[in-house]
Parts: sequence; C-alpha cells; structure tokens
Amino acid sequence: MNLLNMENPVFEVYAIAGSIVVLKVMLQGWMTVYRMLSSNSGLASPEDLQKGLINKDPSPEQLEVNDYVDRSRRMHRNDLENIPAFLAAGLLFVAVDPALWLAQVLMYGFVMARLAHFVAYATKRSHETRATFYTIGSMIVIYMVVHVLWLALS
Repeated sequence: MNLLNMENPVFEVYAIAGSIVVLKVMLQGWMTVYRMLSSNSGLASPEDLQKGLINKDPSPEQLEVNDYVDRSRRMHRNDLENIPAFLAAGLLFVAVDPALWLAQVLMYGFVMARLAHFVAYATKRSHETRATFYTIGSMIVIYMVVHVLWLALS
C-alpha cells in the first residue's frame, strides 16, 4: 500500500495538521508585516529606511526595537524553529503506518500546542505558560521520531 496519499487516513491527518501549521508560520510573517506597517516602526534593516511608496518619511527611530513588532517576530522565529521538525517527523511517522488514533492524538495535539503557544505569546502570558505548550509540542515530535527509530531499528 502506498502510504503517502489521501487514501491513507494517517496521511490525511498529516496533510491536515501540516497544512494548518504551515499556514500558521506563513500568516505569522504577515502579522509581523502588519504590525510594522501599522506602528510605522520595528524595521529590521538599515536599508528599510529608504524612502518609498510605503515608507514616505523614513526615520532612524524606525529601526529601534518595538515590542509590538518584535513580539510577532519572536513568535515567527519560534514557529520556524519548531514547525519544520514536525513536518519532517510527521512524514517519517506516516511512513511507519501507525494506528490512526495515535496519529490523530499526536498530530492534532501538536497543532493545538502550537496554537496555544501562539495565544500565550500574543497575550503576554508567563514564560512558564509558553514553555508548557512548547514542551507538549516538542515531546510529541520527539515521541514520533523515537517511534520511527524504534521500528526502523527493530
């Protein structure tokens, strides 16, 4: 059986979960852009101070750290540190043909952990709160990879 198609319900779970977290990481970048434009600050590079259609009145202060913008940038960086590992681990996990219920718990659990991490970060919850959701997502990815290794080495 070819496991990497929509006829495999485990792959379908992966496709749904993967699509959601890819959208999450891409939309986070757009949130950062929105915050930079709406606050006219938090620009990242000196060349961003060139006068143009969007930045009609550049100022060196636009390069200063703005927490409103930088918070979104940090959330984006966090996604970029975590979501690619899930995508790789999830595909490997599909390849070992796990039980559907296990794939659903793990993959949808990862999605929920990332969304909860986003909410915690966006609403300025404590580091412990964010770390809890990070840990849940990280442990899910680690479990999937260890599961694959166990089966591959058995």
